[in-house]
Amino acid sequence: MTVIYEVNTLIWLGELSTRHGRRVTLQDVPGEAWDEIARPGIDTVWLMGVWQRSPAGLAIALRDQALLASFREALPDLTEADITGSPYCVRDYVVDPGLGGPDGLAEARAQLRSRGLRLLVDYVPNHVAADHPWLTAHPERLVQGTEEDLARSPEGFLEVGGRIYANGRDPYFAPWHDVVQLDAFGADLRTATVDTLVSIGDQADGVRCDMAMLLMNDVFAKTWGDRVGPPPAEDFWPYVLPRVRARHPGMLFVAEAYWDLEHALQEQGFDHCYDKRLYDRLVHEDAESVRAHLRADLAQQRGLVRFLENHDEPRAAATLPGGREPAAAVTVATLPGATLWHEGQFEGRTVRPPVFLDRRPPEPVDEELRAFYARLLPAAAAVRDGRWQLLTTTGWPDNDSHRNLLAWTWTGADTRHVVIVNHSDAPAQGQVPLPWPDLAGRPHRLTDLLTDQVYDRDGDALLSPGLFVDLPARHSHVLSVT
Repeated sequence: MTVIYEVNTLIWLGELSTRHGRRVTLQDVPGEAWDEIARPGIDTVWLMGVWQRSPAGLAIALRDQALLASFREALPDLTEADITGSPYCVRDYVVDPGLGGPDGLAEARAQLRSRGLRLLVDYVPNHVAADHPWLTAHPERLVQGTEEDLARSPEGFLEVGGRIYANGRDPYFAPWHDVVQLDAFGADLRTATVDTLVSIGDQADGVRCDMAMLLMNDVFAKTWGDRVGPPPAEDFWPYVLPRVRARHPGMLFVAEAYWDLEHALQEQGFDHCYDKRLYDRLVHEDAESVRAHLRADLAQQRGLVRFLENHDEPRAAATLPGGREPAAAVTVATLPGATLWHEGQFEGRTVRPPVFLDRRPPEPVDEELRAFYARLLPAAAAVRDGRWQLLTTTGWPDNDSHRNLLAWTWTGADTRHVVIVNHSDAPAQGQVPLPWPDLAGRPHRLTDLLTDQVYDRDGDALLSPGLFVDLPARHSHVLSVT
């Protein structure tokens, strides 16, 4: 199962340069730095932000007082040199020379591959920077406007090279002033998207597609209405993805997706889509809400990406303080589907640096949290084998705290594992009947992969009334059954 580790490429290389006393690019990252990334249990590294950033977009950012205030909040000693522009305001899909250029990315891919890891990079299908070559060479690929549009809505349109273009946007928020909207209904744009993704597939093993749902026919029509004409008969991604996979059959496609459109994007060809709904439930809701989410069709769940943070979300150490993070981490790590970890998460970083910056503030390492993740990642890799099954917990008339327990099993050809999480701020007790009838008639040993603690139990009792569990608040078991 896919386990992704997201790295802010600019910040990572900057910190490596400081550590080694020389400028480090993707071309010459020290081997031990790649070894640090190639942690047990991770199979895919997402180098976020490798493409050329837009000077025009940077100039716009430097005039945006709200953005500048957010930069100073994250980095109190901010200087203008720290601001590099957004990696999602792409000037061109060529690796930034400051990061090592195309040769640097090729070397990074080779280093990762030699360690058994795949390389994931970004693709932004909805918009490009205002200085992208297409604005002059292929204006038909973009949503255009009129002088009247610009006069009426200067916040939503801009003039480049004597033409009026629409700023990129989604249907619910104000336009993004630093980018220009691509026309998802245009045949030429669709062909160009295929060509771009094929080129990226020559350089990497997969892409994380930014805001992928914005290109879907119904969403795009809702956003742009009559301005872009009637929707084509075929949706955007069912046109694009098979044509790319004809050239790169094993290419991994991960969709950033919201608005409950994850299943629709899976059906349109994505391997995995963000599971923002689970994130919200883990951070803000109770165990029954999480359990209800996990009752979804198993095939759909296998196509989800579980996470507690990424570059768009606050740091998990900030949203899940006071010991809440480990239980939530066990949950996302041991469910079916893909898992996404974010560089700095394992060390307990609390500041999420804006993607415009190439530097972040120093923070002390949470050694206890780092040790926990060092146990969790290989444990989760061992657990997620075979068939997954959500379990029912039971309790007693005078104690219904079992409702706060989340439990599931993994049944492999030669392995059996049980995961139990107390998703509450109070102790929880309950019984968890295990789903393996052949446990009957003999004793079994349960070993917690996170603590090495061993429990010997009678097989008949494990079936009925079930494994007795008494977990402190926000604690978990990850048990191997032998």
